[in-house]
Amino acid sequence: MVFLATQAPLAHEAERTRVVLTFTGDGRFVLEVANDPLWLLMRLETFAGGTVPANPSPAQRDARLAQLGSVFADRIVLFVDGHEVRAESVEYHPPPVAADSLATFRLAGHMPRGASSLRWLYGIVADPYPLEIRQTDGSSTIEWITGTNWSGTIDLTRSFPRPTRWEIARQYLVLGYTHILPKGLDHILFVLGIFLLSPRVKTMLLQVTAFTVAHSMTLGLSIHGLLSLPSRIVEPLIALSIAYVAIENLVTRELKPWRLALVFMFGLLHGLGFAGVLRELGLPRGEFLTGLLTFNLGVEGGQLTVIAIAMLLVWPFKTKGWYRHRVVIPASLVIAAIGIYWTLLRIT
Repeated sequence: MVFLATQAPLAHEAERTRVVLTFTGDGRFVLEVANDPLWLLMRLETFAGGTVPANPSPAQRDARLAQLGSVFADRIVLFVDGHEVRAESVEYHPPPVAADSLATFRLAGHMPRGASSLRWLYGIVADPYPLEIRQTDGSSTIEWITGTNWSGTIDLTRSFPRPTRWEIARQYLVLGYTHILPKGLDHILFVLGIFLLSPRVKTMLLQVTAFTVAHSMTLGLSIHGLLSLPSRIVEPLIALSIAYVAIENLVTRELKPWRLALVFMFGLLHGLGFAGVLRELGLPRGEFLTGLLTFNLGVEGGQLTVIAIAMLLVWPFKTKGWYRHRVVIPASLVIAAIGIYWTLLRIT
């Protein structure tokens, strides 16, 4: 649990990675890599052997990132026809004034004449991220790269076909599921907090239904631009929701009407968190609804898996007299402590 407490606060930041590689008609390439600026600064300082000052101002952060351009470029490896191609220029572009925007490094250089294949490595991000490749004829494709692994070999001699609806559905289903398992540590603890209130199936289903309906609503509204809150507000409140459900488990063992109402409200917050991740990952042009629905289904699948695992672990003991004192109370105390710690961490 100590590991979870120290790792989860940055879990969503690593997911905020967008990479666009554009080939121009004059034989050049332009590579734009967008990341959360504070997260990126922490990573680059690690590679450079430096340290990040506590709570740097945006101006300090951006000035230092601009200085670390060469360190960033060293973590980018572009192989064309088996030979490494280096960028000839590296520019840092600070995030726009809008809250929660990403900072961008822009690299440019020349492609070898007659280039036919490409492999790519971004040695900073551990989580999956999208690499969009735009051809000179206007066609494009998105390759999902698993963290610090190499991409597959990408054929540059042809136009990129549009992915089928099934391919998009499968891709976003997996993205939604992995956002919960294994990466959504805060969402996992919230679901476990719901589960621990009572071993009764009806009690659990009522809470899960309220949570699901709520986060599905705000996910859809936020992605359509009808509802928005900055992550500096949403993320601390999500952490606080984890602490609340765990603390309430300590003082009651029955489902009260206010519990359902609060779980619904907390579900609205978690939906905004899901939307923030999905917005940064991007939704496919022409298949917006497919991507949105299957991502949400993947999230539900991840949550149900968490509940199923928890049920399998405690089912033989749920009717024992000691179940509450030896399972519910200790587990809820740990979850509450982590939730409070995350809340304080996310507001400082």
